[in-house]
Amino acid sequence: MRACLPPFSFVCPSCHAGLVRSDPDELRCQEEGLIFPRIDGVWRFLLPEPQARCRQFIEEYTTVRRAEGRGSIDPAYYRALPFADLSSVRPADWRIRARSFRALQARLPHLETGRERPLRTLDLGAGNGWLAYRLAQRGCQVAAVDLLVDPFDGLGAFRYYDVAFTPVQAGFDRLPLSPGQVDLVVFNASLHYSPDYATTLHEALRVLRSEGWLAILDTPLYRKPASGRAMVREREAEYTHRFGFPSNALGSENFLTYERLEQLSSELGLRWELYTPFFGLRWALRPWRARLRGRRELAKFSLIIGKRI
Repeated sequence: MRACLPPFSFVCPSCHAGLVRSDPDELRCQEEGLIFPRIDGVWRFLLPEPQARCRQFIEEYTTVRRAEGRGSIDPAYYRALPFADLSSVRPADWRIRARSFRALQARLPHLETGRERPLRTLDLGAGNGWLAYRLAQRGCQVAAVDLLVDPFDGLGAFRYYDVAFTPVQAGFDRLPLSPGQVDLVVFNASLHYSPDYATTLHEALRVLRSEGWLAILDTPLYRKPASGRAMVREREAEYTHRFGFPSNALGSENFLTYERLEQLSSELGLRWELYTPFFGLRWALRPWRARLRGRRELAKFSLIIGKRI
């Protein structure tokens, strides 16, 4: 499947100036002269300085994902996600993704009502593009945004799908889009990688229409910040033991709390709506088991919808 340029207005992620198309696979900034090519079907909008900062994260993230056996050479594997893991490598993870996606899917008609055109959607943290694919199947016009361009576990996997969306390598805080044109911005198990939620969400709001939605999927949510910090320490210790690095190169916030959501609501003028999918009885009993055993609070994975007040 050949990637195509969607009906979005693209701008320079550095200065927000307009871009001119110098050839079918190249866009050029009219002000700074920066060139943004399409390489192997993926538009490259990651600026040199952020690219240098992200290099370690990309290398370490790729190492972890490959060790976990992510990806496949079979198109059927990608097209079955998130409802089935045909590789049988991470079925529990995909069951969570499937229920989170269904929760989002159930609310999309409210956003679609009265519109005479497809929803313009950003899939931020798109990974291999499964969410972008599902939204494109629905008729949405989708740009899939990620740092990774890996052909099996990153944006390069777009080639395995039979419905087109546009893969874009870019940072969340420097989106290559002009203001107010997107209906839905989805943080796809990805907001917790942001070093500063307010900065990242402010950039998402910049490109979002006034009546549009932010959707946060599968970011760990805790009542107590101490629980989230304990989770981070546990994960870093595990990664250091297994891979020789803690995988914290971005300095990410790593998790949400209800208090942090309230802060962001006040700072950004947002109203949050939270929906917690039912992940099964065994999952529902996990917090009780943790308490009985004296362990830390376990994370919730709620669908969080943000709308401007």
